[in-house]
Amino acid sequence: MKKIVVNIARVVLAVTLIFSGFVKAVDPMGTQYKIDDYLGALHLGEYFPSIMSLTLSVLLSALEFLLGTCLLLAIRRRSASLLTLILMLVLTPLTLWLALTNPISDCGCFGDAIVLTNWQTFGKNAILLLLAFIVWRWPLLMVRFVSKSNQWLVISYTVLFILAVSGWSLYDRPYFDFRPYHVGVNLQKGWQQMMEGQESPYAEFFIEQQDDMEDITEQILTTPGYTLLLVAPYLEQADDSQLDLINQVYEYAKDNGYPFYCLTASGDQGIGMWRETTGAEYPFCLTDGTTLKTVIRSNPGLLLLKNGTIVRKWSHNRLPDESVLTGRLEQLSIGQLDEDTIPEKILIIVLWYLLPLALLVLADRLWAWKNKKLKN
Repeated sequence: MKKIVVNIARVVLAVTLIFSGFVKAVDPMGTQYKIDDYLGALHLGEYFPSIMSLTLSVLLSALEFLLGTCLLLAIRRRSASLLTLILMLVLTPLTLWLALTNPISDCGCFGDAIVLTNWQTFGKNAILLLLAFIVWRWPLLMVRFVSKSNQWLVISYTVLFILAVSGWSLYDRPYFDFRPYHVGVNLQKGWQQMMEGQESPYAEFFIEQQDDMEDITEQILTTPGYTLLLVAPYLEQADDSQLDLINQVYEYAKDNGYPFYCLTASGDQGIGMWRETTGAEYPFCLTDGTTLKTVIRSNPGLLLLKNGTIVRKWSHNRLPDESVLTGRLEQLSIGQLDEDTIPEKILIIVLWYLLPLALLVLADRLWAWKNKKLKN
């Protein structure tokens, strides 16, 4: 009975940590923003530059994913169970403090995939702490799936995989987008529900012209055809490595009659500095900074709308250039809804991680069975 309880606890912990680590890894900037919220609530934000909170975001996701994998396959049983217990001993009091004081709306433990209240998060962590204690108390009762001699292969591959996921998500955009501004969503429809008094995740989405502060949200979202939106939450912090390409995209939009706006939360000084540095001729509009960070995890990033629907997103590292913009959007593939689907993305994860891992475990078990047979 004790062995059954330990292994049930181990599987629940493993699945939770793997899921938590993965959803953080596919959106490291989202986790960074949440860490910044924590630091701000603790009045420590000024001591931690953004690169430090981003590094912590990547490391935390890698640690959770690795610990979950180690528990699932019973790798380094004593070390993995001890580290998991320490992690839960840190997170559980922290989430109790969140529940009692409510300095931020949610902990972000599952990113934007699953949003829990602070009390729900504390309850979840209290249960996980109990399970972690059980696994730590009897670690050797966990059934092993990988021989000691081959465990380093699983550990190394797991670390490389999860760091690659974070790296690609930072370079391009989150591999899975759980936010309300994902590709395929109709912003016009969502915004009009909000205007009718219904609850909507678009309550903070507004677009005001910089010069006269006129609200042009409805105008932009109801514009027939295509609209290009350059999204830069804070121009003072925006990456300026693709300035020429941004200007080329604007010239392309102007030549083809597509509206082009830059959405930012920066004030007149920041906009003025950006104009002076880049020679930008496109109009600037003001939008809530937190909302813009939610719209796209890139500063700057580019959105393509068609009849109020998001059909494409590009980070500043992946902006379309003249080799792609060879005609009107109506005739180009990038003018159509992104063909990436959830099943296809899941299949890629299976092919790149789960399948190699399963084959490794199978080969290890066959090797162990053969050696045992020879000894007998």
